[in-house]
Amino acid sequence: MTSLPLAAILLSLAPVAWAGTNPPGAGASPARGNSAAKSAAKPAAGQSAQSDAKLEAAIRAKFAQSKIGADKFTVHVQGGVATIEGHTDVIQHKGTATRMAKTAGAAAVNNHVQISDAAKAKAAGNLESGRRRVQVKRGDPRTEQKPSR
Repeated sequence: MTSLPLAAILLSLAPVAWAGTNPPGAGASPARGNSAAKSAAKPAAGQSAQSDAKLEAAIRAKFAQSKIGADKFTVHVQGGVATIEGHTDVIQHKGTATRMAKTAGAAAVNNHVQISDAAKAKAAGNLESGRRRVQVKRGDPRTEQKPSR
């Protein structure tokens, strides 16, 4: 029978000592830290409505402090999932609203923001002009020259 070297035994016990009070396999590993354990924990039934209200207030506060606050989006949170509704004339505000809700702590976001037709047309026009600029080489003229007679 072979015996394990003392270093191998100590290395096998190191993760248990590193984890602190958490027993092995009980959640967060030392590499993840405590934030993974906190996000995995689900609130009790009574606390869910309270935390949803706090999350909704946090999202509304983020909207009020930003440039998209003028669009007056409505926010509802249920079970950690934020639902955003409203209308905007700036196409980028839809994505910004989703990112802001997630950074406020929403587990998921249902974005039902409607983008105006004028904003869609402006974005399509910008895309076309951007494509054209990319296709033109440095030495070439930017506009086609009409042949002279």
